[in-house]
Amino acid sequence: MEFVEVFDSPGKGRGLRATKEVWAGDVLFAEPPFASVVFDSQASSICHSCFRRQEKLQRCGQCRFAQYCDKTCQRAGWEEHKLECAAIKTYGKAPSENVRLAARILWRMDKQGSVVSDNQLTTLEDLEDHICDISEDDLKDFKVDIHNFLDYWPRNSKPHTVDSVSHILGVINCNGFMVSDQRGLQAVGVGLFPNLCLVNHDCWPNCTVILNNGKIELRALGKISAGEEVTVAYVDYLNVSEDRRRLLKQQYFFDCTCEHCTEKTKDDLKMAGAEVDGVKVPEDKVKEITEFSRQKLETMEKARIEANYNEVVKICRECVEKQENVLADTHIYHLRVCCTLSEVLSYLQFFEEASEYARRMVDGYLKLYHPNNAQLGMATMRAGVTHWQAGFIEVAHGMICKAFAILMITHGPTHPITKDLEAMRMQTEMELRMFQQNEYVYHSMREAALKNQPMRMMAEPTNEGIKNLFRRK
Repeated sequence: MEFVEVFDSPGKGRGLRATKEVWAGDVLFAEPPFASVVFDSQASSICHSCFRRQEKLQRCGQCRFAQYCDKTCQRAGWEEHKLECAAIKTYGKAPSENVRLAARILWRMDKQGSVVSDNQLTTLEDLEDHICDISEDDLKDFKVDIHNFLDYWPRNSKPHTVDSVSHILGVINCNGFMVSDQRGLQAVGVGLFPNLCLVNHDCWPNCTVILNNGKIELRALGKISAGEEVTVAYVDYLNVSEDRRRLLKQQYFFDCTCEHCTEKTKDDLKMAGAEVDGVKVPEDKVKEITEFSRQKLETMEKARIEANYNEVVKICRECVEKQENVLADTHIYHLRVCCTLSEVLSYLQFFEEASEYARRMVDGYLKLYHPNNAQLGMATMRAGVTHWQAGFIEVAHGMICKAFAILMITHGPTHPITKDLEAMRMQTEMELRMFQQNEYVYHSMREAALKNQPMRMMAEPTNEGIKNLFRRK
């Protein structure tokens, strides 16, 4: 492989380091999945071959489980689905996504071995499974998966020991990576990418991972020197260091010792109180509203899951009112409220109010995230679109240009999101010129255009995003 090599990372085990100097936006490697499957919850709405979301899919005539865009996708996916199809028919139903993925991995290993490409840097047997670190509660579910796999595995396929099955399921648990739909906006499946499993974590990483046209790409966020370890973030930086370390220990079984965790970098900003007329709000008051916000966010999440968006707006507005002049604009609970409120208000088509909270969200993110963070780019893009929908063309164009600059690094020019954003950038640039020439004519034409458009709801808010690509147990 041209840009990376395996090495022993001090205190971390194996890792990858750069063999050449690379710059922001460079792709260090691209990798197709060893195997991948659609989530159980998405099985009837996503093509099982290309992972595109379609309204009408063609069901496999034999197992009645797999769904495809058309005959072309069905033929393309048949090599992987052939043994699975017969197994589902015999078993009587489709097992869980973990079991289906483990079966696909073992079928491929039986046919091609553990290394299927000259660019693959590790065997699957050498990947960590962390079975000995699994908690008692999770171990019960893990044993159920093993039992279901052994029931599902066909008698005419090569037999595997319980230990080998357990290893593959353990690898999936801690190394599975989300597979997104064709737009790259929502996780719809899970896959195993052997080279990606070697990339270690850092809370302030020098790389990001994105799925593009069926392959994951490891992209540099800035200059990386030859010999420097390449890292990605397994969890979102928009958590205080204590919460990040807890999540990493629970989900990936290691103690993070990165500089941002040991130095608690930016924790003070993430939990900061406001300053009113140069005077800091008392610490007790900040703690009180912080705890109030935490409880309300839990209640809000339940309402969001139930699609009770009017209740979500009510809770968020109550939070904003309490947080005003108490929590700083970088406080993570304030930013979470602003993020949710902007998305839900956009969905309900209250664009002007939504744009205000979207602006607050981006202003806070800019003070916390890495300047080339993918989450920052996506948030800025959504805020730009919201401002455009509200008719604030100058702010909208500025935000969309900023988002485009970030996504050119994190996603690259060929990614569907970047292509959509480029079209939006050209559209807002044209509208901005019209606005600058004659504001009255611009607003008159905009109003006329909107009147001719049928009323429609925006895309439903979702909590899927770039930050959730690394799979959680």
